[in-house]
Amino acid sequence: MLTSATDDDSRVSFWPRVREFAVPASMIERATARRTAGDWAGACAAAGIEVDLHVRSLARAHGQQLATQLRADLRHLAPDLLRWHLPRIAPYGLLRPGLTIALARYGAAARDGTSALYLVARTVPAWADAGQRISLAVWDGSGGDPPGQRYSHPHPHPHPHPRFRFDLHRHLWDVRRVGELSARSTAPGWSGPGGPAPGPVPYADLLRSVPDGHRLAVWRWAEEARLLLRADGVADGPVLVRAGSRHRFLVAPDGTITPAGAARGGPVLPDAATWVLPDLELLRAGAIDGDRLHPLVAAALVPARHFSPTVVPDKGVGPRLVECRGAMHRIGLAGGVLAALDHGPDEIRREELLAELTGTPLPCLQAIDRAHRHPDCLADIQERLRHGDTGGALTVVENLLGPGALLRDGALREALESAARQRVTYGLFRAGMSHPRSPWRERSRPLPPSGRRSRPRHALLR
Repeated sequence: MLTSATDDDSRVSFWPRVREFAVPASMIERATARRTAGDWAGACAAAGIEVDLHVRSLARAHGQQLATQLRADLRHLAPDLLRWHLPRIAPYGLLRPGLTIALARYGAAARDGTSALYLVARTVPAWADAGQRISLAVWDGSGGDPPGQRYSHPHPHPHPHPRFRFDLHRHLWDVRRVGELSARSTAPGWSGPGGPAPGPVPYADLLRSVPDGHRLAVWRWAEEARLLLRADGVADGPVLVRAGSRHRFLVAPDGTITPAGAARGGPVLPDAATWVLPDLELLRAGAIDGDRLHPLVAAALVPARHFSPTVVPDKGVGPRLVECRGAMHRIGLAGGVLAALDHGPDEIRREELLAELTGTPLPCLQAIDRAHRHPDCLADIQERLRHGDTGGALTVVENLLGPGALLRDGALREALESAARQRVTYGLFRAGMSHPRSPWRERSRPLPPSGRRSRPRHALLR
């Protein structure tokens, strides 16, 4: 749920951009419409989630009772809300790669997970990512794929990660439990934007001892530790809390918090319970309002108002003014392409010929060329492509250059071609064919008979 940043100001300025592009309002609207219509698979498709499970096959392998529970969870899964809350990394706020996150557990609770079946969400390894796709699958703790799986591609980390788990935090993806978000995320006395700062006074010394300590949800640790121990069937004992890479604490069920030093092993408090919800930080700082949050999140954190995703209709951009030879001329869409509206065809052809002969074309034509090669909105287009909003990126390009435009060499074309090439790499991963340059593929190759790698270790990371 968190993306590392250098200081609080950078987080406040960073997260609104992630919230704008990572889960666009159009995705929320489409996924919500399909979910409310009972089409859970269509909702997953609208939210960029691949469904790698087959419920009927799981029913035959594991029984009808488990299949009934699984179907109920799938019908109430809000895939857009799940994407909203998944762990992210700096600097662009992309999904944490190569991660398996438990959403629900069916069967007996065991610490090794071998006696239970899990509904899991998986993120793609960084080398294969294209469009921030997620897969929905089941895992039975056997190390292989249980019956009922549709996919054939291996995952580098198929085991659910103990720190990044949502089976104890269903309010982050289950519409039946989303009302718990406020109680399990806010500090005592929270009453909406401008409420008390997270981190009650009794924990002031602890919060000061950790960089970005004000982001720690210390007031929830004891209760979350009790929930963790009870869910995993573990007797009362300390729970390890990882506050960044260098700081660890032990939390007792009675609320006692002590430094853990380099302690490892034992139950680990999930990341979702360790830190303050980013949306809560943004609301308190006034960096975002409820209309820009996910509607389910906004309804839980700011219950006094009703929110719904606002989808701005895509409209063509009006003519833009360019100073050309001492006058203000217009450039805009004409005949499906960006054109100089105040110059005749003969003059345009003459100026284009001059440009081919290394002359200086009209300022209007220079502005059109810049729009093709390096437009002012290039950063927004790249951000949409990174987060998988290809349709939104192409809409921006068409509104700028027209649907009939032929892209010229430049940064814009390179960004679009790179996104298309990466889709091929993602397809190879989905088909079980790893990329030839991926470090994961190299690490997974068997050793030669000599027992030594045939290439230097450092070469595998190139």
